[in-house]
Amino acid sequence: MKTTIHKLFMSNEGIDTLPLRLGAGVIFAAHGAQKLFGWFGGYGLEGTAGWMESIGLAPGYLLALLAGGAEFFGGLLLLAGLLVRPGALVLAFTMLVAIFSVHFEHGLFMANNGYEFALTLLVVSLSLAFRGAGSFSLDNVIERRLR
Repeated sequence: MKTTIHKLFMSNEGIDTLPLRLGAGVIFAAHGAQKLFGWFGGYGLEGTAGWMESIGLAPGYLLALLAGGAEFFGGLLLLAGLLVRPGALVLAFTMLVAIFSVHFEHGLFMANNGYEFALTLLVVSLSLAFRGAGSFSLDNVIERRLR
């Protein structure tokens, strides 16, 4: 059991992940807040659910809650540097769903509602899942105490 818990918080030393975590964390948390709460010009949970239903993603309310929750809480985890590996995996999966259910048919570029931004967030999320939170993180503090 201790080994499993240790692996959740395990992180490679270094500060290289700090800018990735902070930048992606802000973006994910803000996008999730748009979906869940209507902040930053978003449509909130009801509006996002209706939009998801309109593009064939059903049940819209549940999927909006899952996507918004993953982005908002996953972004907060990245910012705190807490449970970064599992959080980043959830965010990577969320971006895969976004790419193939919303953006892929429009091509690469954002100007056409393409997948380039979601692909960038997918790559950052996967990088964090592989590397961990880094030295300046709650994961690092917890992992040291578990030793």
